[in-house]
Amino acid sequence: MEFINIIHSEISAINLTFKLSLITCIFLFFFGTPIAYYLAFKKSKYSPLLEALVTMPLVLPPTVIGFYLIVFFNPETILGKIFITITGNQLAFSFNGLVFASIIYSLPFWVQPLQNSFQSVDKKVLEAASNMGASKLDLFNKVIFPLCKKGFLTSFVLSFAHTVGEFGIVLMVGGNIEKETRVLSISIYDHVEQLSYSNANSLSLILIIFSFITLLFLYYLNNKLTFGLKI
Repeated sequence: MEFINIIHSEISAINLTFKLSLITCIFLFFFGTPIAYYLAFKKSKYSPLLEALVTMPLVLPPTVIGFYLIVFFNPETILGKIFITITGNQLAFSFNGLVFASIIYSLPFWVQPLQNSFQSVDKKVLEAASNMGASKLDLFNKVIFPLCKKGFLTSFVLSFAHTVGEFGIVLMVGGNIEKETRVLSISIYDHVEQLSYSNANSLSLILIIFSFITLLFLYYLNNKLTFGLKI
């Protein structure tokens, strides 16, 4: 009963967490996929620079990324004014700001698996399709996308799960505003600060169970797709 009560009391944080993760993945599909495609097929002297920029969230503390997002996108800067014009809110302490920060922080979790998947496509297949008159759009829609379903699935699941578990950058950019920026990880932190360990434990169990089921689902589908391709 206690577990059900804490779930009911934190339902807004749970809903907001999954809403943030889903919206982040949708944006990553449209922005991260072209980056992965470029890095896989359009090698140039700028590729190492782009790869380094994309990978930086993996090695930088999330608080550092959050701090500079707040600095560069404060309402007095050009970037901040552009952000307000586009979204209607300032970056700090807004849900739109959380989405933007989550896109930046989860970008490598989308790009890297998809880039590896693109690079695994047999170049002879692409050359054959091009010689038969396929446009670049046809190549992507009818050749690359079907062959890289596992890559897209992996990118989506990892990015979604990573966003669900975000803490540092969420706290820096969004703070702790009920029904606006208070996600599940922030709720757990709050309960620990208040020494409500039983509540923190209940919410933590949700994340543990979700993480396990997510990874199990990913490996199951990947194995199923691999088996299907072998057939």
